[in-house]
Amino acid sequence: MTDAIHDHDHHHDCDCDEDHEHEHGPLAELVTVRDWLRYAVTRFNRAHVFCGHGVADTYDEAVWLILATLALPLDRLEPFLDACIPAGERGPLFEAIERRAVDRVPTAYLVGEAWLGDFRFAVDERVIVPRSFFAELLEDGFAPLVEDPDEVTRALDLCTGSGCLAILMAHAFPGAAITAADLSDDALDVARQNVADYGLEDRIELVNSDVFDALEGRRYDLILSNPPYVTADAMDALPAEYLHEPRMALAAGADGLDVVRRLIAGGARHLNPHGILAVEVGHNRRLVERAFPDLPFNWLSTRGGDDMVFVLHREDLPGAAG
Repeated sequence: MTDAIHDHDHHHDCDCDEDHEHEHGPLAELVTVRDWLRYAVTRFNRAHVFCGHGVADTYDEAVWLILATLALPLDRLEPFLDACIPAGERGPLFEAIERRAVDRVPTAYLVGEAWLGDFRFAVDERVIVPRSFFAELLEDGFAPLVEDPDEVTRALDLCTGSGCLAILMAHAFPGAAITAADLSDDALDVARQNVADYGLEDRIELVNSDVFDALEGRRYDLILSNPPYVTADAMDALPAEYLHEPRMALAAGADGLDVVRRLIAGGARHLNPHGILAVEVGHNRRLVERAFPDLPFNWLSTRGGDDMVFVLHREDLPGAAG
């Protein structure tokens, strides 16, 4: 691999730079993918962008934005580092970097896609950017809580957003009929596109529902929910990147538990015997346990963090005896 520090003459060897010899600034002076990557990382660091949508730092953010904008494979940076970027492609690339740095638009919205593991999902500002501890848990078929994936015949993804978790559930439980519910028609439109992209129209039913309201009489073996759970104080302190996302997908009242309370109150009515309710609540474990001191929460650990997801069995939920 060519050394990262190039002789200055390298720029003059690149035919695609000739049109810009009379110009100055990034569009004229940045030629290769390596040049633009360096520029983007510096731009993001100086702008103090917040990396909270699936990448670890500004370097990974810059690699993702540049490769996706140039329609290059996201897992193969090396072969393209010294490739010239023609003049016609530099303008859109510069604009994307500026929108990320100045307007704080999440990269997922700029490139129209997000990833959970190996799964790609189309996204735009009608849905929250996919990110969930459930993605890792579903890689293993939700073991050991689900002993046999084939025993899950009906599963529900509440607050589905882009449909990402419903699609992961369809893969984890190949024999299950999946219901994906959301209150937002806009979100369901995006989910419909993703379900179609994976050819799962026959297995995933999309339902407009305010939590359980439109699901009366339905019961499931497994209910997953990554609901809004941001507290009022935390909403006021969110980085600008998150303000591009639908507020209804984040805000959940003063203590962040508006939806969680309804999930716990209605869960037993919608679970089969020995069914499982699993809910992601971020850093709110203390708030959840304070609100429900008598419930035997089982908090799960993932590579991404511990105690972000709780599990309750139907028999432990309020009203289970009924």
